[in-house]
Amino acid sequence: MNRVIWMVIDSVGIGQLPDSKKFGDEGVNTLGNIVRSFTDIKIPNLKKLGIGNINEVDFMESEKNPIAAFGKCSEVSQGKDTTTGHWEMTGVLVETPFKTFENGFPKEIIDEFEKRTGRKVVGNKPSSGTTILDEYGEHQMETGDVIVYTSADSVFQIAAHEEIIPLDELYKMCKIAREIMMGDNAVARIIARPYIGKKKGEFSRTSNRRDYSLNPFEPTVLDNIKQSGLDVIGVGKIEDIFNGQGITEAIHTKDNMDGVDETINYIKKDNKGLIFTNLVDFDSKYGHRRDTKGYKEALEEFDARIPQIIEAMNDNDVLIINADHGNDPTYKGTDHTREYIPLLVYGKNIKQGVNLGIRNSFADIGATVTDILNVEMPKNGISFKDEMSK
Repeated sequence: MNRVIWMVIDSVGIGQLPDSKKFGDEGVNTLGNIVRSFTDIKIPNLKKLGIGNINEVDFMESEKNPIAAFGKCSEVSQGKDTTTGHWEMTGVLVETPFKTFENGFPKEIIDEFEKRTGRKVVGNKPSSGTTILDEYGEHQMETGDVIVYTSADSVFQIAAHEEIIPLDELYKMCKIAREIMMGDNAVARIIARPYIGKKKGEFSRTSNRRDYSLNPFEPTVLDNIKQSGLDVIGVGKIEDIFNGQGITEAIHTKDNMDGVDETINYIKKDNKGLIFTNLVDFDSKYGHRRDTKGYKEALEEFDARIPQIIEAMNDNDVLIINADHGNDPTYKGTDHTREYIPLLVYGKNIKQGVNLGIRNSFADIGATVTDILNVEMPKNGISFKDEMSK
């Protein structure tokens, strides 16, 4: 085994963690509540891999002969966001939650941002992306001001119409915000949120989003793989989540299917090491917007592509599919939900039907990736390579 295709189906949680109540989440189950809402959901390939065989997944039938190893992972880190989940996967535990701004950002931060960007700010409060555009989108187009907002996550988000503020300027403003939001005010991510449309009710965010993350405060699995001379190819927002650290090559994608296309393109190329993909639409387009039907259809769309991914793989490749947190579209609010994540591992050298159980940390996945690739293991995480290898 000399290459891992690691695909993160962003936010596809499978049930609340024991400490979910502490995070304001009770009864959450992203995949389970979607399946219960739409009993006609068609995800035969995920079922064939063994997603219905995972411990305590009682909301769908199990597969008699699953073709993958399967399990689920608990989260140790104190959070339920993208950065926390991905960092833990790659061996870095976030023991102190990233700072959030439940009442918007202090005046001194906004004043500094306005001074350095030359743009006035409107918004400056927690909000969903669609709501904030309906509220301020027309004003932003008329005045050239920028919309700044946050959420329950540790984020500083900047929204601007692509025809009013060029993308280059928006990205430059994000870099300025990244410099400001450090130290005691550090947030996990600064996010560029460009949008298009002519009026309220018609605004939509585009695929030109960019995230400006903090650097991981310790070496990750990606660093270890890169330092061993292997490839670390980021597909989607992977490069942004790690601020480029540990990445040898990256490509941004427009949507889930573009992400699958690019992953398959890389599988067919001559590379060794890791192809690391994030499919964000589940989270950004459907979870946060509480669009249960859209989420269900996105799952079906991804499921239909799994045979193509497997067909493109070499005999020595390993495919890992897991999530990074939950975002139950049937739950209240618009925020992520703290949940177990599913874990599916497939390959010609992987035993079929192995139950990997309940892993104590997302970090077990990264530890297993390094074990498969025979590079330095992270300090956190326990490899399950031997449990599933032929």
